[in-house]
Amino acid sequence: MKFAAGDRVRVMDHWPEKAGYKVHVRTPHFLRGHEGTILRVMGKFRNPEALAFGMAGLPELPLYMVAFDRDALFPGTARGRETLTADIYENWLEAESRV
Repeated sequence: MKFAAGDRVRVMDHWPEKAGYKVHVRTPHFLRGHEGTILRVMGKFRNPEALAFGMAGLPELPLYMVAFDRDALFPGTARGRETLTADIYENWLEAESRV
């Protein structure tokens, strides 16, 4: 596994569906490009983006529960410190930049 609980990550700002490819994307649009914190490593599972097209979904990919600051996602909507969590596969995550 590339990441562990507590690691800061960014969801890749990748849009394969805009390139005209026939895809099944399991990563919500509104999370792409945003940073979050790994809460939990869920395990390894077959890739649902490949399973959707009848492929084997191998190799299996690590799945992580990631928490995002709600106000960073939807400015002005959070009441206090609210978070949104999502399960994101490793192939959509990169280490947070330390700029």
